[in-house]
Amino acid sequence: MSALTTVLLNLFVIYAAAKLAGALFSRLGQPGVIGELLAGILIGPHALGLIGVPTVGILDLFQGNREAAEHALELVLESFAELGVVVLLFTVGLETRATDILRVGMRAAAVGVLGIAVPFVLGFGFMALTGHPGLESAFVATALVATSVGITARVLQELGVLRTREARIILGAAVIDDILGLLILAVVAGAGSGEADTRAIVLIALQALAFVGFIAWAGTHATRRFSVRLDDVNEIVPLNLSLLLMLGLAALASIIGLAGIIGAFLAGMVLAESRERFNLEHQSRPIYEFLVPVFFVFTGTKVDPSALTDGPIVAIAAAITLIAIISKLAGAGVGMLGAGRRAMLIVGVGMVPRGEVGLIVAGIGLSQGIIPADIFSVVVIMSIATTLIVPPVLSAIYQRSPETGAAAVITHDISDELELDAPPAV
Repeated sequence: MSALTTVLLNLFVIYAAAKLAGALFSRLGQPGVIGELLAGILIGPHALGLIGVPTVGILDLFQGNREAAEHALELVLESFAELGVVVLLFTVGLETRATDILRVGMRAAAVGVLGIAVPFVLGFGFMALTGHPGLESAFVATALVATSVGITARVLQELGVLRTREARIILGAAVIDDILGLLILAVVAGAGSGEADTRAIVLIALQALAFVGFIAWAGTHATRRFSVRLDDVNEIVPLNLSLLLMLGLAALASIIGLAGIIGAFLAGMVLAESRERFNLEHQSRPIYEFLVPVFFVFTGTKVDPSALTDGPIVAIAAAITLIAIISKLAGAGVGMLGAGRRAMLIVGVGMVPRGEVGLIVAGIGLSQGIIPADIFSVVVIMSIATTLIVPPVLSAIYQRSPETGAAAVITHDISDELELDAPPAV
């Protein structure tokens, strides 16, 4: 079997599993993303082994080196998965205007900063008190800080509440989380390699802030001023241009050290000011339906169920997971003081999932020899647990509240037009 055939079969299994599991959980009244994550665990190399296993064709390319062949196949599938989350954040951006984010700017800033500070302090304190070295404790604490906005965005999108005030705060705070989390990771990783450079860290911060600020300001103003109905010339032209912008800004964000999904989100947010945005949402839907489920299934394949049989690892993982949940709820809760308990709960829960962000940080720590394999498993369990918890909880909060769906959007949009968001009482 050739290498290309292997990749195609893996994608077939991933896509089929995603659609079957997603449909099943939707019929059960649960977000489809839960089914996709669980399907990934089931078909992954740590369970049934239906994907991620190199065939003879791939092994021959690497002279029989199974480890290299497995890594190569994983990189190919991961590329599709990362493209999926880029598309997801792009479509989320299409439903979010810059003015929407600015209206909740103070709240988002408070939630973002406190959502970084509280998890880091509690995570570091717990690891240090249980006898772990300082650098190891710092890496685990770093894995706790950032939010995997892709998970929450998917749930909010499925519930039809992306335009609510709480959703805007979550998205704005997630951008701030990404920038601050990047700086913390740069410091900790630099300390681990003995190459911490204050000037380099300051440069990263300035680049990140300049990138987000310039794209959000200049892009939206340019779109408002120069937008024309390109679909009158050729209906596919707006989609082609939007995909170019999505990939270009995602790549540029990665080059300066930000997550590519931030660039994709900004691309969608810029195009949200265009008169063609509703048509773009419709045209990009088939791409979304194909690629986005791949990301969630692939995330699930990272889970090794056998780690759940190790008592000490499970005990530490349970404690770290509890800290991960409580710290985000507390940080977001303080940042949302005065906004009402329902809003505090929605934003707090929305900031909980760590997903691929925690896995990336743990992978860096493992590759640098800073954290051992057992602590890596702890972070993996925490990342997956927080990812699985959020969809049903967030869905239940909205379903129990009378202020959901279109009614919530209308209510919040009217209130936003009447007054800008006030600074939180911290």
